[in-house]
Amino acid sequence: MELVCPIDQRCSDQIAALLRPPSPPLVQEYFEQLISKRQCQGIKVKQNGEFGKGVFAETDFEEEKLIFKDQMLVGAQHPSNKIDCLVCSYCFKFIGSIEQQIGRRLYLKSLGMGISSHNGCESNSSDEDEDEDEDDHFGHNHHSSQNGASSSTSSTIPLPSTAVESLMNGELALPYSNKFPLPSIVSCPGRCEEAFYCSKLCAEADWDSFHCLLCTGEKSESCSRKALLKFIQHANETNDIFLLAAKAISFTILRYRKFKASHLSKQEKTASIILGTDPSLLLEAWKPISIGHKRRWWDCISLPDDIDASDEATFRGQIQELAFTSLQLLKEAIFDKECEPLFSLEIYGHIIGMFELNNLDLVVASPVEDYFLYIDDLPHPEKKEAEKITQPYLDALGEDYSICCQGTAFFPLQSCMNHSCCPNAKAFKREEDRDGQATIIALRPICKGEEVTISYIDEDLPFEERQALLADYGFRLVQLCMDGWATKGSEELIDSNWTGSKR
Repeated sequence: MELVCPIDQRCSDQIAALLRPPSPPLVQEYFEQLISKRQCQGIKVKQNGEFGKGVFAETDFEEEKLIFKDQMLVGAQHPSNKIDCLVCSYCFKFIGSIEQQIGRRLYLKSLGMGISSHNGCESNSSDEDEDEDEDDHFGHNHHSSQNGASSSTSSTIPLPSTAVESLMNGELALPYSNKFPLPSIVSCPGRCEEAFYCSKLCAEADWDSFHCLLCTGEKSESCSRKALLKFIQHANETNDIFLLAAKAISFTILRYRKFKASHLSKQEKTASIILGTDPSLLLEAWKPISIGHKRRWWDCISLPDDIDASDEATFRGQIQELAFTSLQLLKEAIFDKECEPLFSLEIYGHIIGMFELNNLDLVVASPVEDYFLYIDDLPHPEKKEAEKITQPYLDALGEDYSICCQGTAFFPLQSCMNHSCCPNAKAFKREEDRDGQATIIALRPICKGEEVTISYIDEDLPFEERQALLADYGFRLVQLCMDGWATKGSEELIDSNWTGSKR
């Protein structure tokens, strides 16, 4: 059955304008301003008619040196990971205290809430095989940026409830925990119980950029908090990529409102301005989203291994229906008539497809892991004394003590980076990288003028497996890739109308 979204028909011209690729000069201007604003010195985004956008070195980089850090446009912590890690909902730094982090996790475990399925933080690994539950067919296809110790689920030794409570309410200070200070917890301005922050500045930034429309608290500016809760529940049960799409739409709506308010303040408030949508302002509000390469989600999502090729059409139809259901729930929750085209199925599908093709794992190493490693490295007398207090908590956590913050995000600069089976850079968190920004590190010396590339997949996989995985991005490998030293220039396009990179 063909899905019909009335908004797609009613707003077809505006939708086409929103999905039209920006002109090369506009793209260049956008990235030059972004690089300047973020002070990412030493790189430049360039466009190539054959391969799309790419990141190029404007200076020499030594091996293991930082190339750039990229702040996300939109990002979200995996819902299951929220059980294990309390982080700022805007910058994703760990918050509270070591005691609160440990006490909160043990308390939630005592209520029967399981450990996150996104365990561990192994460095530079792909999450192609990450999702193994019954919702695999709705899984993501991201690149990972990970660091830290890996962990696995194991049996744990429960603690008395009073011991856990003493951590949560601040009655017990663990030895040496003052070596790992964390920002105090700031509550959501809308008074929901789902978003927390490391500072008032982050709370206000999140509220103004996304959260005021997506907050479930009493001060929420959504059309219906009840509908919003249904949307969130549906996303949590199916695919949390819908939460990212909601953030992208909320972000665009709020930018449009700001632009229009500023526009009206500079002009006489004529009826034509007040009553209608200003298409030029909506396009301007949409610009940061317009830059990312897009395809409809149900067209670009990888076909699961257990789906036969003969059933592909049915599978893609089911994915489209899933997106349509999510969109209807979101529309009921935050619909804005002046931004009506954003609630079309075509736009929604392209937003989700952009995340499917361009996402990087959001990873922040846990200070709890650092804390217990610190205790373990103490000189013997101090270690023995400290472990009299800390060991029962470590035993209760089990090997899962090292779980880091995990989620997914869209990074505007990182999303321009092209693939190589022999990359010269990697997305990798260093010891000092304690927030949700993407960190790109040189794998080897990079010369000025050279393109900076990463691997979208595990480059050590056999040729056939790499080719199958990279087909999802629209290109295939050629003979040079069999020898393990191919760069992007040795990739051959599957579709001559597409760039060959995922951009």
